[in-house]
Amino acid sequence: MISNNNMLRMIRVSLSVNIAVLIPVCTVLILNIRPLVDVWGPATPARGILLSMYLSILFLSVGLWLRRNPMLVAPLIAMQICYKLTTPITVGSLTNPVVISNIAIAIVHALTLWLIVAHLRASAK
Repeated sequence: MISNNNMLRMIRVSLSVNIAVLIPVCTVLILNIRPLVDVWGPATPARGILLSMYLSILFLSVGLWLRRNPMLVAPLIAMQICYKLTTPITVGSLTNPVVISNIAIAIVHALTLWLIVAHLRASAK
């Protein structure tokens, strides 16, 4: 059986990764800090939409970090796993720094999601 403490610890790790990554990324995008912002391309409506998504994930991660409710964390990280693992396809590169970090973060989130699902399944028996 999956320990509740291990699951909650990994939830905290995943949410902490989101927060630690998204605070500087959002700051770079908002302040248009060069040359870092060039990784995301020029300021366009599409980049603004991406910033909006990043801010949403950041705000949700901060709120969920305080509560660590697995039923609320699971959909957030499941969505992140999907979009992060599709970025190599949509960007067309495995060498882009954003793609590389997305894949690494998706691996952490996948472990967390696996622990959540395993714990909830074991608890339902």
